[in-house]
Amino acid sequence: MENENLQLIYTLLCDDVRIEMGNKISLMGIFQNIMVEKLPISLIKFAVVNHWRGAGNHQTEVRILSPNKNNLVVTSQPTSIELAPGGFTDNVSFFVNVVFPSAGTYWVQTLADTQLLEEFPLIVTDVGNMETIQATEEISETIN
Repeated sequence: MENENLQLIYTLLCDDVRIEMGNKISLMGIFQNIMVEKLPISLIKFAVVNHWRGAGNHQTEVRILSPNKNNLVVTSQPTSIELAPGGFTDNVSFFVNVVFPSAGTYWVQTLADTQLLEEFPLIVTDVGNMETIQATEEISETIN
């Protein structure tokens, strides 16, 4: 659902974010999926960066759901953002010691003013599952 006064332009996942001089942000270790040697995995720290455009005061929140979407893996504290008309801002949500118990497609959700604005998949896999995924991709490439 799109809020007429607020647009989510992009969302990035990364290992860490630093605020530099001049209020610039530096993103370290941008990633789309999590591939590890062995599951379960506890990520010591990672961040979700949302880039917003719009106007007004809004409450935002980021949450990660289990593959079946029935369980909340982690949620951020609701954060207030304030935008001047036509302005933009970045909101960074840090997560610490998050456990992903098993392989699967988890769901990263961004909410604004309690409404779901974006949901995208975060694939978590280990070496054993990775070989299965690669075998499937090789078969599909052969067919195509």
